[in-house]
Amino acid sequence: MTAHEPETQGLTCREVVGLLADYLESALGQELIGELEKHLAGCEPCRAYLSTYQRTKTLTAEKERVPMPEEMKDRLRQFLLRALANRL
Repeated sequence: MTAHEPETQGLTCREVVGLLADYLESALGQELIGELEKHLAGCEPCRAYLSTYQRTKTLTAEKERVPMPEEMKDRLRQFLLRALANRL
């Protein structure tokens, strides 16, 4: 990715990679989204990275989740109740 960085104005490849999680979660402002998408439009390595990142996110979301054991739920519930009580 670094081969493209000297040609870009605005966001660098490194900055784009650092913003991808927020970009996919729609957690960026419109101006930053515009800068990121402008960079992506002209940077094949970053588009490839984004594609791989999206696919990884999709695959991990599709994995079967293991239910939390009841004992762990109870311990977590007690921990949270104690934490809330200490804040009051």
